[in-house]
Amino acid sequence: MLRFPVITLAVAALIGSAAPAVAQPVIKSPAAPVAWGPCPEDALTFVPPEDRFRYSCGNLAVPLDHAKPSGSKINLMLLRRAASKPAERIGSVVINPGGPGADGLLLATIPSVLFPSSVPDRFDLIGFDPRGVGRSNPLKCFTTQESADALRARMTQVPVTAAQIKSTVDAHAEFAKSCGAVGGPIINHMSTEDTARDLDLIRAAVGDQKLTYVGLSYGTLLGATYANLFPTKVRAMILDGAVDPSLRTNDALRYDRERALAFEHALSAFLKRCKEEGPKCAFSEGDPRAKFDAIRERLRKGEGPMTLSQFVAKVGGVLETIPLTGPVELAKLATELQQLSQSRSTDAPYTEHDAFYGVNCSDKPFPKVPALVPSVASAWERDAPTFGRRQAFHDFVGCAHWPVSAKKVYRGPWNAKTSAPVLVVGIYNDPATPYTFSKRMSEQLGNARLLDVDAFGHTSLGSSDCVDAAAEKYLTSVELPKAGLVCKPNQQPF
Repeated sequence: MLRFPVITLAVAALIGSAAPAVAQPVIKSPAAPVAWGPCPEDALTFVPPEDRFRYSCGNLAVPLDHAKPSGSKINLMLLRRAASKPAERIGSVVINPGGPGADGLLLATIPSVLFPSSVPDRFDLIGFDPRGVGRSNPLKCFTTQESADALRARMTQVPVTAAQIKSTVDAHAEFAKSCGAVGGPIINHMSTEDTARDLDLIRAAVGDQKLTYVGLSYGTLLGATYANLFPTKVRAMILDGAVDPSLRTNDALRYDRERALAFEHALSAFLKRCKEEGPKCAFSEGDPRAKFDAIRERLRKGEGPMTLSQFVAKVGGVLETIPLTGPVELAKLATELQQLSQSRSTDAPYTEHDAFYGVNCSDKPFPKVPALVPSVASAWERDAPTFGRRQAFHDFVGCAHWPVSAKKVYRGPWNAKTSAPVLVVGIYNDPATPYTFSKRMSEQLGNARLLDVDAFGHTSLGSSDCVDAAAEKYLTSVELPKAGLVCKPNQQPF
């Protein structure tokens, strides 16, 4: 049993216990049908020319503040891939790839990756950039790429020395100040509740009476929030690689500590499997765990061909994409390729967005005490020696400085009985959203079934025929897989 760090208990006492939120009344806001038209060329990067006739794009105006439906509006960018067999069309599937902040248009343009089944034949696939992301009123914390690059150069993902820690904490303070100065009104309205209310307007605008939805990773929190705000409007909902919604929105420090432990668990399981497989794993000779730890400690001392931050980031990325690149990582890769393809000059306009912190610092209640970050990092590192320090300096340091508080955040209850059951998919060795999170989500939701996947990696749609078959049957007929089913991946790590 891993101990619960004393520093975390102290912080919990400092910020107090968060009382469960009362479900907010549904605010009705009209949604006109989307005026579909041609898509921007760069939105169809992965679409073969012969298939582009199926794709169309459009903007949907939604309230900046859903409490003021007649007030200021923002535009959400939507992309539709029309069903391949329109005569057999059931409706639309709205997709969210997670992040938060991942480009929501992408997955709808690579349907065979997420749905190697008949789903694209019978459903329109709807991708959208959530508010604050990409083409949907993006939150920008800089005015030029030069200023962004200069500030980020002072941040270290896994700071170890006193100088690295101070530089990282100070840079995040300046980052948050810049967000408050140049981010604009959207910065106050980026909670998952805000996007869940947008999601209901999207449902209505594409002509569906009830929502059919697939959410990956963070997208599972969006789905769970929608399910509790609009329980009677759920037709079908798959939540793959689920978060623990109550923990994430009520105890951010414990949530992030459990994520660090999950990465560490997945690493240990991988190294154990490596040893068992023998020569099929190039790292199997001797004691893989001891060798790995020795490499990490050498890099921690500054001895080696890469930094500790680079090493931990690479290892984390591998653990998320075992045994093959998953749909979430494809979305990230495409976004990175798009950014790299854009030439930069020293005074180039800032073309990225900062929705990751905008959403997380709205939803996750961290203490506004930046001085606690180094102590928390050291405590977490004792139990998660590879990932504990990185996790503490990932969200906490940025949100401890965040300049605003979201106007509305849904923190529960999570037990509304939806009009149709929700299918939650949990992966045993998922490093980013551990299986325990999926188990808890399925227990917290008022009407859900958990599908287990005995695999490594983050999210499972598109990497397991068993999961894909269950998803296809569920989406088309809302028929759940049998209780207790455990799926296997198509490929093992070795």
